[in-house]
Amino acid sequence: MITRHLSLALLLSASLTLGGCGYNDFQRLDEQTKSAWAEVLNQYQRRADLIPNLVETVKGEANFEQETLSRVIEARSRATAIQVTPEMLNDPQAMERFQQVQGQLGSALSRLLAVSENYPNLKTNQGFQDLRVQLEGTENRVTVARNKYIEAVQQYNVLARSFPTNLTAMVFSYQPKASFTVTNEAEIASPPKVDFGSQGAR
Repeated sequence: MITRHLSLALLLSASLTLGGCGYNDFQRLDEQTKSAWAEVLNQYQRRADLIPNLVETVKGEANFEQETLSRVIEARSRATAIQVTPEMLNDPQAMERFQQVQGQLGSALSRLLAVSENYPNLKTNQGFQDLRVQLEGTENRVTVARNKYIEAVQQYNVLARSFPTNLTAMVFSYQPKASFTVTNEAEIASPPKVDFGSQGAR
């Protein structure tokens, strides 16, 4: 044990000699990452909060596809059921599960909005149009927030893996943070199609 601590101390001393340990940079980037993640969660919550009103508005349309509506309700339930903790940022599996349910919710919303094209009354419903605009704006904010988080994680992870700051990361157990996976990012990068003005009533 003493030998291990001595070795770690020597490594840290070497990192200081070779250009600084980067400890303050780790603290700054860690806070930056947490702040960016909080904004991602804030925008996803904003989207989730819009869905009940959207669902209620669509329910008022006679003969609306119940399967499509049910999928949105179920996807929202799964997305809001996940307990989000700060530890999730260091848990790739937890992040993957979170991203998966958010992607499923986005897909369900896309389907609902596409199906809505078949109902002229919804297209002329001011309440529905207002919700559409709010949802579109929220999806854009989700994309911006997600991109900022990816950038913040990238900066932190580069610091954690680069020499000599990787020695500091090893001494203080600073692990690389989980980001959005490439596959999932491709799935959720595009917001739901919500432009009702491009097609005529059927």
